[in-house]
Amino acid sequence: MHILLTGGTGLIGCALCAHWRAQGHRVTVWSRSPARVAALCAGARGVAHLADIAAHDATDAVVNLAGAPIADRPWTAARRRLLWASRVDLTEALVRWMAQLPHPPQVLLSASAVGWYGDRTEQALDEHSPAPTQPDFGSTLCQAWEAAALRAQDAGMRVALVRIAPVLARQGGMLSRLHLPFSLGLGGRLGSGTQWMPWVHLEDVVGLFDYLLQYPQAQGVYNACAPGAVRNAEFTQALAAALHRPAFLPAPAWALRLLLGEMAVLLLGSQHVQPQRTLQAGYRFRHPELKVALRQLMQRP
Repeated sequence: MHILLTGGTGLIGCALCAHWRAQGHRVTVWSRSPARVAALCAGARGVAHLADIAAHDATDAVVNLAGAPIADRPWTAARRRLLWASRVDLTEALVRWMAQLPHPPQVLLSASAVGWYGDRTEQALDEHSPAPTQPDFGSTLCQAWEAAALRAQDAGMRVALVRIAPVLARQGGMLSRLHLPFSLGLGGRLGSGTQWMPWVHLEDVVGLFDYLLQYPQAQGVYNACAPGAVRNAEFTQALAAALHRPAFLPAPAWALRLLLGEMAVLLLGSQHVQPQRTLQAGYRFRHPELKVALRQLMQRP
């Protein structure tokens, strides 16, 4: 199979490239730095422009992961424009390119995020839940991102949207930011710590994308979040325990809002999300429980 990835040099993209290359698939990565792709992505081919992929070189599947990091810096007006362009505008361009091909890909797997649900306090959420009535910027961004990807259906493609929770990985992802303060015993809950905090192991993100690629009936929304939902206080205690450190220095909500502005919703917002459609489709999580997942990740490779 010939698979085209956007965002292929990121955490998830690199893991997917290695997985699919090991299976014998041919992988092409659309990247701003195509010369770096082979080294970062298990020997995949890098292209700077979609036009570099010959029309006769049929693409069987497209996996759309592109997007500037959403939690790296506050959501200034300039940052919002970049986040929008790197997700919504890029996806629109990708769909237009696929639609004009003589033989469009059979399937588009397009990333989204659990931020789609917004801050929903104690509501139980799954893929059937409605959009928030008062969306923050992150939710609005995810809704537009998904709408852009769904237009690929007009060209006859199967489209699956994967709403990804914060990813736990040995290197990179959410743990890379938390490891140092928690390893020094300087970690603690965020705000009240009662907010629900979805999470997912990198191996399950890879496993789910691979499953949806192979499962011909898969279309619509799938949550990539572990079924073992936890509150923030439980997450921070579990991480501290995995590092054999205490966790007694909470970050006050007011300070986070003052420092981060609206972006503080990423840390203080509550999303009690379950992967109902993902489980119903037959995917079985390899890392469903947080404490076990953290112990595995903190072990020396």
